[in-house]
Amino acid sequence: MSTERPISMKSGKAVLAALQSRGWNAVGIDMGPDLPERLKAEGVEVAWLALHGQFGEDGCVQGLLEILRIPYTGSGPSASSFAMDKITTKRLLADSGIPMPSDHTWRVGDGIPSDISYPVVAKTPEGGSTLGIQICADREALDSALDELRHMGQEVLLEEFVEGREITVAVLEGLALPVVEIVPDSGFFDFESKYTEGMTRYLVPAPLEASIAQAAQNYARISYEKMGLKGIARADFIVDSEGTPRFLEINTIPGMTATSLSPMAAAEYGIPFEDLVERLLLSA
Repeated sequence: MSTERPISMKSGKAVLAALQSRGWNAVGIDMGPDLPERLKAEGVEVAWLALHGQFGEDGCVQGLLEILRIPYTGSGPSASSFAMDKITTKRLLADSGIPMPSDHTWRVGDGIPSDISYPVVAKTPEGGSTLGIQICADREALDSALDELRHMGQEVLLEEFVEGREITVAVLEGLALPVVEIVPDSGFFDFESKYTEGMTRYLVPAPLEASIAQAAQNYARISYEKMGLKGIARADFIVDSEGTPRFLEINTIPGMTATSLSPMAAAEYGIPFEDLVERLLLSA
């Protein structure tokens, strides 16, 4: 039911096929307002959540499943809600020692802070799959971005633009998996680059100095623990010119096809896709 529906469908179909290949009596449910009735009609005993974005990743469906007393994969309602909101995430991790880009929170009706440095990244707090993110080169571009993004929510995160290498670290039940580097042909990992085959290369393990990779894994693990997450989550970073991984966000329901980033990292660690899916089911 979110803007990330097409990605949820891909993840759901891949997970369903993996579960069925292992002999589980799994059924695919396309979530809608009738979800409670569907869950009861199908006699669901455990829910494997492959829902990206609003209603699926923000704690809503987790809260419903808590009420229905149905175990589910991944993080609980509060942790999901906190991690979905980029502003809340950064505030919760402020004293964690994790390096992060500096930022301002802009609210509808506010003026633009005078000490903003350009380029600046404007983000809606709950946008996912790089939707609701704009890189603004100057004040005019920022004005235009805010005019557009205000329709997606009352707050916008204005974040320091950090130029560098894009990496991501999946954390599986507290275990930091190998680092993946993201190399988009366009130079920016936007929605098109993310989901158009051949537009982005993924390097795993990332060709980084061991100390940088270990730092990113450590920061990912700290963010996972401090946010109270469960199951698998994926933290995104930019490695700046000094070799410091700067934390951007953590995703509580990362993409789950065999070619998605988290399964890619798990495979490098020695956990095949079907094993990963089954392991997450058993952790529900």
